[in-house]
Amino acid sequence: MLELSILGFLAEEPLHGYELKERIKALTGHVRPVSDGALYPAITRLVKAGKLDERAEPGASAAPRRTLSLTGLGHEELLERLRHPKQAEITDQVRFNTVLAFLRHLPDRREQAAVLRRRLEFLRTPASFFYDGGEPVRAEETDDLFRQGMLRVARATGQAERAWLAEAIERLDQPS
Repeated sequence: MLELSILGFLAEEPLHGYELKERIKALTGHVRPVSDGALYPAITRLVKAGKLDERAEPGASAAPRRTLSLTGLGHEELLERLRHPKQAEITDQVRFNTVLAFLRHLPDRREQAAVLRRRLEFLRTPASFFYDGGEPVRAEETDDLFRQGMLRVARATGQAERAWLAEAIERLDQPS
């Protein structure tokens, strides 16, 4: 997810490490904060792999700032990750939002729709936070006020997302 965010944001414009960190933080929020201990090693790996270019510029203080940009190889890596997201990037809401944030970079509408179809298929599978005898528990089946709240909010969110996904797929399936 972190590398996908790095590649995605740098596909939009070159950024300094701090600016990149702030954008990733805004995307993932407090749910999955990004630490310097994770970000900078990931940047170093991507630079060594030839997927990012790094240029030193004078900083506001004495230390130079590193400006990062995407290479052609990095752009291809981004497209490949968007074409074939890992299953966890389809099933996990925060990870899926990261894919969604950059899906516009995938130039083929059919490939975009295929990613959305995978998410829609996942959301159509009955699921719950709680199970009884292996069966998902519905909000109406529990007396616990707080679990009812969790289940009702999840249901409403799921319904809204499924409706949007169906609408987006339909639009992507239309001839351009």
